[in-house]
Amino acid sequence: MRGVRDVSWVETISISTTLLIIFLVIVPILAVVFLYLYDRKQKQHAILRNYPILGRMRYILEKTGPELRQYLFDNDNGGEPFNREEYLHMVLPGKYLNSVIGFGSKRNFNEAGYFIRNAMFTKQNEEMRVDNEVMVDTMRYVLDEDNLFSRKEHLEDIPALSWLLPEEDAIIIGPNCKHPFHVRSMLGQSAMSYGALGENAITALSKGIGMAKGAWMNTGEGGLSQHHLVGDADIIAQIGSGLFGFRTEEGEFSWERLREKAEIPQVKAFELKLAQGAKMRGGHVEGAKVTEEIAAIRNVTPYKTINSPNRFHQFDDYPTLFDFIDKIRQHSGKPVGIKVVIGSKQDAEELASFMRETGSGPDHISLDGGEGGSGATYQDLADSVGLPLRSSLILLDDALKKYGVRDRVKIIASGKITTPDRAAIALAMGADLVQIARGFMISVGCIMAHKCHTNTCPAGVATTDKKLQQGLVVEEKKYRVTNYILTMREGLFRIASAAGLDSPTKLDRQHVVYKDERGRVFTIE
Repeated sequence: MRGVRDVSWVETISISTTLLIIFLVIVPILAVVFLYLYDRKQKQHAILRNYPILGRMRYILEKTGPELRQYLFDNDNGGEPFNREEYLHMVLPGKYLNSVIGFGSKRNFNEAGYFIRNAMFTKQNEEMRVDNEVMVDTMRYVLDEDNLFSRKEHLEDIPALSWLLPEEDAIIIGPNCKHPFHVRSMLGQSAMSYGALGENAITALSKGIGMAKGAWMNTGEGGLSQHHLVGDADIIAQIGSGLFGFRTEEGEFSWERLREKAEIPQVKAFELKLAQGAKMRGGHVEGAKVTEEIAAIRNVTPYKTINSPNRFHQFDDYPTLFDFIDKIRQHSGKPVGIKVVIGSKQDAEELASFMRETGSGPDHISLDGGEGGSGATYQDLADSVGLPLRSSLILLDDALKKYGVRDRVKIIASGKITTPDRAAIALAMGADLVQIARGFMISVGCIMAHKCHTNTCPAGVATTDKKLQQGLVVEEKKYRVTNYILTMREGLFRIASAAGLDSPTKLDRQHVVYKDERGRVFTIE
């Protein structure tokens, strides 16, 4: 009996070994032979037809190239639209409620760039004009262990300072409106539509912004949804050329829907989107992202690709634009702004000149730079149409001052403003407030996969696919949004104190200088 058992055991090992050899050797060889024969016969790709095996390797490397560059080959300061260093400056504050670095800056100080003038005698913390009386209840990660093969961390509750402007320093948008918008956070979330982003991302943003107190979120042109409202954040309801959320079934503007939105307490202002930094045209959403819920909000057909008109049909010049703004303001009782991209000094001066002539115009101008992002656009528009923010911001601010209308309108700047120093430079160049889009996306999990337009976002952020959205846990990500806002606001006050100011509202052009590649320093006044 023992011999029989031994033979059975040996036979079992022999069979297992044979199957393993078939699986590891023969199956791959057959697969390679099949691909070789298939590629030699196909007529679409010349490389695969001439070099079947090497060609396959080429396409595999090409497909994985972005990931290989991002994680292995790009240096910390290489890569666009954000390099690894910039990416971490958005991730780490949200996760750890901390933006402290060690050893020194990784910035290349030999390159040309803008610098904030430090004061010889800085302000003390107790001298700052800041409201920190209301604490924010949030959570942050604490690192317990960080070894080569193991990493342990845990979440902890923590009360955090709110870093708000005092009531008397609040930025007031539309002071002459029936319901002015009092803003005590110098930064908010820039326009991102529900549809471009999934419901989990929008919900996490709403809750995180609401917990941070004082900040706002812009709905984007996709319309106002219940997911925007769930966190009780202040809302700027954007109206795009497609009129989503504000249209009749025939596609005309609905004044009734406008009044419905205006009656919602969280909606503090409206905004007409004339242009966006990454696309000087109407929005685009692939049909795969247009779920039945999104279609109902936008009053369009489900699962059908949406292309908004290049501009509004309701106006085509400044007189008709200003008339439309006045009507919305009258019907809603709330401030009305415009979102624009500046292409020249002439464009800025035409807008400011007409504001002076008519005594009318927008209550705020959301100024987007050509470097701004988008869920879906075209390379030619994103790369070459519209000026970058820092150039256009000075042109707009100068024009409004030249024609004596600067005090009537607030400028909200956007375009790759992701850290406190970039926000401070924008404020010094003429902005009253700043708003951020991709920084908030990264706070809720974006890994810059560049798949926003495909509905296959691996992080569950820029997708409406239910399965992919499961990866984005709202109750965890909302705290990262809150922490990102708090560290940004704290950083603004820290920079102001270093410049000898008691508030970031006092940052001006005199507080920023430009150093060229030869080391020469210029003021920007």
